[in-house]
Amino acid sequence: MTDPEPATTLADASSGGCPARTGVVPLYGPRFLRNPSDLYRQMRQEHGSVVPVVIEGDIPAWFVIGYREVHEVLSNPGVFARDSRRWNQWEHIPSDWPLMPFVGFQPSTLFAEGDEHRRRAGAISDGLFAVDQFDLRNQAERIADDLIDTFVAAGEVDLMAAYAHPLPLLAVAKIFGLPEAETPGLLRDMMTTVNGDEGALDAYQGICATMQRLVAHKREWPGPDFVSHMLNHGLTEEQLISDLVLVMTAAQQPMAYWIGNTVRLMLTEDRFAVSITGGRHSVGQALNEVLWEDTPTQNYLGRWATRPVQLGGQKIKTGDLLVLGLAAANSDPQVRPEPAAVTTGNQAMMSFSHGEHRCPYPAPELAEVICRAAVEVLLDRLPDVLLAVSIEDLEWSPSVWMRGLVALPVKFTPSYVSG
Repeated sequence: MTDPEPATTLADASSGGCPARTGVVPLYGPRFLRNPSDLYRQMRQEHGSVVPVVIEGDIPAWFVIGYREVHEVLSNPGVFARDSRRWNQWEHIPSDWPLMPFVGFQPSTLFAEGDEHRRRAGAISDGLFAVDQFDLRNQAERIADDLIDTFVAAGEVDLMAAYAHPLPLLAVAKIFGLPEAETPGLLRDMMTTVNGDEGALDAYQGICATMQRLVAHKREWPGPDFVSHMLNHGLTEEQLISDLVLVMTAAQQPMAYWIGNTVRLMLTEDRFAVSITGGRHSVGQALNEVLWEDTPTQNYLGRWATRPVQLGGQKIKTGDLLVLGLAAANSDPQVRPEPAAVTTGNQAMMSFSHGEHRCPYPAPELAEVICRAAVEVLLDRLPDVLLAVSIEDLEWSPSVWMRGLVALPVKFTPSYVSG
């Protein structure tokens, strides 16, 4: 974990104190919309594997973009910890700061550490292990068919709004054992929250209220579902609700973008489009490539240093914030000197994070089951589907943290649903 001198502190870099550095980099703005991989490459050339940055509000942080350095941070939770109350910048953070939902301490597994985190992450994993993947596949296929039935006669649709966004939530609702009567309200609240629309705070409270009703329902009528299994782990009501909301929200948008990014890839790359009318083997390859090249979770807040430490030639102070550049790490030439040659079958990407706080197993497997079913059913039902706009006109969500399309307009031959 020790790097040779000279090292740069965040204060030095911010003031231009190190002649080997060009100063801090704004980690926000429209530059990240089109091709963030070029920006990550430029940062690596100018700053190395750990970049002094400012995030929204010009708040200083370190942006970790080297694969080995990201791996090192995630493998050492005692040094790079998850509890955001350690942050040395809280006195400069306004209560209405846009990134507060990502860093404001909550009593969820996300911010827990040590034995407490292992206990609560274990409860989530135990609940997810109870999910029958064959049944989940069937459920996801039925949900996909039902959604396609709503627009198949139109001959055109925005796949993000009508398909990619609702499908993961509906599938996770099945995993949770959510009564069907609760699903429309949860879907509405989730979309409002994720999109940051007017009333987002009320919508988030609506999600919490739905989870509270679900927990009360499962205490009375437990079943073979995720929530019922979570009830067996001795969590307080506050902890249980927090973790259920965490799992629900952490699943929805990344899966929606994984579906959308994969469909976009298959509709715009000849090597995938050629095989659409043949077997479905290319769907798995496309899903994996998206995790390497266009991963939904691009950057992640964050880790906080528990003591002074050097990382990637930079001097990290106690309480400094580290932003994890998951997408940048995936493209690090130190581990991928020939990017196109190593993605197929390679599961070593950082897209699900790493270490104790990685996406709890078997969540990545369940996510792939849902997303693969979504893409395969879509291509089976709409075999001649094409983009309705040029590739250049596709608009990416204006976020440094997530990468997904605002809309994915497509056209296809209309058909009709019997009955």
